[in-house]
Amino acid sequence: MAETEADKWLTKIQQDKKGKLKIYVGMSAGVGKSYRMLQEAHNLLRNDVNVKLGYIETHGRKETQALIEGLPLIPRRKVFYKGKELDELDVQAILLLHPAVVIVDELAHTNIPGSKNEKRWQDVLDILDAGIDVITAVNIQHIESINEDVKEITGVEVKERVPDKILQVADEVVNIDLTAQELITRLKEGKIYDHTKVQQALTNFFQPEKILQLRELALKEVAGQVERKVDYEVTAKERPWRHEHFLACISSNHEMAQNIIRKTARLASYYNSKWIVLYVQTPKESLEKIPLAAQRHLINNFKDATESGAEVLQVKSDNVAKAIMEMVEEKRITTVCIGKPHLSLFQVILRTNVFNQLLKTLSKNDVDLIILS
Repeated sequence: MAETEADKWLTKIQQDKKGKLKIYVGMSAGVGKSYRMLQEAHNLLRNDVNVKLGYIETHGRKETQALIEGLPLIPRRKVFYKGKELDELDVQAILLLHPAVVIVDELAHTNIPGSKNEKRWQDVLDILDAGIDVITAVNIQHIESINEDVKEITGVEVKERVPDKILQVADEVVNIDLTAQELITRLKEGKIYDHTKVQQALTNFFQPEKILQLRELALKEVAGQVERKVDYEVTAKERPWRHEHFLACISSNHEMAQNIIRKTARLASYYNSKWIVLYVQTPKESLEKIPLAAQRHLINNFKDATESGAEVLQVKSDNVAKAIMEMVEEKRITTVCIGKPHLSLFQVILRTNVFNQLLKTLSKNDVDLIILS
């Protein structure tokens, strides 16, 4: 079976000049993502493919460590930061050596300040642009748009996150699955963390109900990626295809804007479609009238949206509905996403001709309106 997977991957390698991306997704640490990547590297090496280990993290696991033997390694870049010597992925060395395939673990990793890119996923995009195939891995809790779901399940906000667009550009997304009991058994056997950390892990993250919910998220995410691939590559060839274009309308309200961006990113990812974030700056939201903290949040939201694959547009207007209408027609939008307004505001805009005009414009252009909670 492993040989068959390697053969399939081999056929992809020669298809075009841009590198191919394969992502292993797991519900948590310890399910076997790094182990599977190393197995695949051995299979590729046996098939005379120029494969190298760019970065692999064994976390001291003996089974994983043993698989490194016999595989060509690209030395890590040594960096001094705050008086300590740290290791980083050496992107320049990878680009110079130019292997056919490189293994890059810990996709959600944040690089040391001063590196060319802030995040490792950005390093991976540079490697792909150079025509090198990448096999990488990430845990489901690091996916940007389901960050809030993960926080509800685990009670922890994951800081290191990967934008959904990385999954969208991947040629293959593979789920590494275990039952909750299998994962807990591996933990108790010391195959995930050192024995001194086992009890703490069992008390916090590795609880059966939490693992089950994270497993569901991982299975749904990978199944969704496969479904989108079928829709885009197979179904679209058999019937006329309406390309979806989403418009996310945000304000300077930080939490609402974050929510709209995250949920629209999920929708756009599901439909494998383009999406735009529109910020209409009204006279009340001019830079002179909103606090610096709100301005910083706004800039961060623009950055998050861009990293998630959106085109960010800012327009100045004293009429938000009119600005949305113009953007709908100019960009051929199929779905408009807005935040849930306060009831009093909703009652006001329903009474206005402008809002009625907006609804007529959306109807005329066959555009859906989604009011996000």
